[in-house]
Amino acid sequence: MEINHYEFRYGEFGETIGVHINLRGFDVLRFNNICKGTAFTIEERRKLKLSGFLPPRVKSLEDQIKSSLKILDEKRNDIEKFIYIRSLYDRNVVLAHAVIASNVTKFLPIIYTPTVGLACQQYSSIFRGANGIHFYPGNIDYAEYILRNYTDQDIRIAVVTDNQGILGIGDQGAGGIPICLGKLMLYTQGAGIAPWQCLPVSLDVGTDNEDLLNDPSYLGWRHKRLRGEDYYEFIEKFVDAFKRNFPKALCQWEDFSKQTAFTVRDKYLKKLISFNDDIQGTGSVALAGTLAAMKVKKEKMIDQVYLIHGAGAGGIGIAEQIMTELMVQGLSEKDAIAKIFTLDSKGVVTSDRPLEPYKEKFAKDPQTLSWLNSPEENTLLNVVKNEKVTVLIGTSGQPGCFTKQIVEAVGKNTDRPAILPLSNPTNKAEALPEDIYKWTKGKGLVATGSPFDPVNYSGKNYRIGQMNNAFIFPGVGLGIVASGATEVLPIFFSAAAHAVAEFISEKDINDGILCPQLDQLKEVSIEVAKKVGAQAIKAGVTQKDCAFSKFKHANDLERLNMLIEKMCWEPEYFNQI
Repeated sequence: MEINHYEFRYGEFGETIGVHINLRGFDVLRFNNICKGTAFTIEERRKLKLSGFLPPRVKSLEDQIKSSLKILDEKRNDIEKFIYIRSLYDRNVVLAHAVIASNVTKFLPIIYTPTVGLACQQYSSIFRGANGIHFYPGNIDYAEYILRNYTDQDIRIAVVTDNQGILGIGDQGAGGIPICLGKLMLYTQGAGIAPWQCLPVSLDVGTDNEDLLNDPSYLGWRHKRLRGEDYYEFIEKFVDAFKRNFPKALCQWEDFSKQTAFTVRDKYLKKLISFNDDIQGTGSVALAGTLAAMKVKKEKMIDQVYLIHGAGAGGIGIAEQIMTELMVQGLSEKDAIAKIFTLDSKGVVTSDRPLEPYKEKFAKDPQTLSWLNSPEENTLLNVVKNEKVTVLIGTSGQPGCFTKQIVEAVGKNTDRPAILPLSNPTNKAEALPEDIYKWTKGKGLVATGSPFDPVNYSGKNYRIGQMNNAFIFPGVGLGIVASGATEVLPIFFSAAAHAVAEFISEKDINDGILCPQLDQLKEVSIEVAKKVGAQAIKAGVTQKDCAFSKFKHANDLERLNMLIEKMCWEPEYFNQI
């Protein structure tokens, strides 16, 4: 039987305007979505029978933020700050998000990369309380019942992981759920998706991480990973249950590994409103940075040669997105692919060796590589030199692999080489921005996947743009939700990339900066959402009863943009209504 402990009320534009609370007494304080802590007014305390359960002083939200920031400043390291913010979230959702919003640039690396990687590795030891839903072979047959009894039922976005390909650190078993929590916090910070409309899900199919299997404190399902038919049957059970419970919600697949990421994404493109951020979000943000680089270079993308070092889900996702853009700009698929080289641990991916299916599209016929006469010659440096690479992108997770010799070789192929070491976390970056500026004599166009401090070169400070997926997926999600899109199309990610690139200021472009600033996350996300929603309308994939269709005083795009602007949640306390 369903019990509605509280119910949020929505206005004409889908914005949250208040909350009706059915609880009384100490139970009110147990639900983080409605708890104000010491900010409950005297009248609210009487009405909700909270008198005596809180100290007498009533604090404002601003006072609570100041107190929380002071506590955070006293924490010894980033993982302690992560634990505090997550604990605060578990007590008081509004306050936690208000604290983050007070300085997004400062706190994004705490709630997400790079600190979230440590949180995944230490998940069992830092566990404080339940977050989201954990499915495993012992309960997956009851998935529909479990989802139906989740506290929040107005779910609009779910981030779902099988925990295998976490941030370059690999299989983390049950420990991958902090990734989902972090991504959903960014959906809220960037796109204003209300916290109670977000669902984190861990698909715990076991782990092949021996350290976890041998750890007495490990909280996950202590078995080797399901494989083959058993694995895909597990995923199918989840998909069926999710679709029945939340038919209009967006499902974001997160940190699935290599071939599995592509298989799951492609299998459910039509069955679920879904996408894979590691593939499509990464591809989109890399395209945004590349488009910005073209603005600096005053050149066209079709005149570049691209080398992606790291042929995992992210690397191939980038290749897909660049290929799509090159085709939009006039190249055939064959000619577009000819300009894109992918590398893995064996060098350039070639068609004469056994390959996972997802790598095949960009594999080169070795007969077309006249310089490749032996396996020993299949090196990163030789590809750069012989194929005249002008855009070098790193998704390999191999720190320092973009050496001085390699960066200088790219610089010989173009006046303004684009060097993008995108691997996370920070200590996995393929090169340090400071070195790239030095090796290219300030001509390099640099963006990274993790945060780096500004670089001083020749007496001038250069902000290092972070090509963070956070510029893409929150806006994509909001655009899908607002437009009522029934499927996620590849063009959505092209539209998102162009929106991000267009948002970069003229001053930053003149300085060779390739990304917006993180404190512009909300503004960027709104623009991405508008472009994505417009593409959904243009493609005719919106639901007939979608929210924007209710407004009759403007055209579709005006109604959509009005809805996007209005529906975004802000971290402010609501009155009981």
